[in-house]
Amino acid sequence: MGISTILGIVGGFACIIIGILLNGRITDFLDPASIFITLGGTICALIVSYPIPQLLDTLKSLKFAFKGQKEDPARKIQLIIDLANTARKEGLLALENMLEDIPDPFLRKGIMLIVDGSNSELVKSVMETELYYIQERHNRCISVLNAGAGYAPAFGMAGTLIGLIAMLVSLEDASKLGPSMSVALVTTFYGVLIANFFFSPLSRNLKTLSAQEQMIDEMMLEGILSIQDGENPRMIRDKLEAFVSGREIAVLDARIEQAKQTASAERQE
Repeated sequence: MGISTILGIVGGFACIIIGILLNGRITDFLDPASIFITLGGTICALIVSYPIPQLLDTLKSLKFAFKGQKEDPARKIQLIIDLANTARKEGLLALENMLEDIPDPFLRKGIMLIVDGSNSELVKSVMETELYYIQERHNRCISVLNAGAGYAPAFGMAGTLIGLIAMLVSLEDASKLGPSMSVALVTTFYGVLIANFFFSPLSRNLKTLSAQEQMIDEMMLEGILSIQDGENPRMIRDKLEAFVSGREIAVLDARIEQAKQTASAERQE
């Protein structure tokens, strides 16, 4: 999703700029006062609405929209199957030796609870609580962007009112009517642009990424509980494949086949 985010923003602004150039000059749409009113007002409103740490967390979360989705469901399923095979052959305590090979902190925490001898109800409760607060943190960042999408057009309208008032005050001076009207209209333009090319798209982007992460975490939780219950690795795989697409299942099949070929070659040597 990272490259599509960049292409969408760049392409959108390119379309706007081309449209402006086809009908006039780009300088006609550059007004420092309008930018100051719209962008400055939106930022200040967000500072009033949310604590600074939450705003900083939101800024940090934007990198995920531009970096793209790094999750690999097929790889996680393969790892869970490997863990299930180890637990079935050597017992749950043998999983402790594999903890360092688990990169995902959510999955690693679940396996640690199993190794520590926690019962299935406790494991499920702890991991569901972890999952809930992960989503809460995501939702707080999304709410900041949603608020920004609402504030930007509002301050654009405020700038329009300022421009109209200045225009009415200057009716006797025809030379001031043009600049005042420019501020009035361009400020609304900036508000709509900031809301619909920045805040709203990035909010939906993070919401989509959050939903994908939640699905993968739920899949891993299902795998953790299945390992603890001693289920057959083949049955665990069938259960986890319900969470992913056909393309990701094909990737998983290819990796399993490659692992079998590697193991067969090692035995022959």
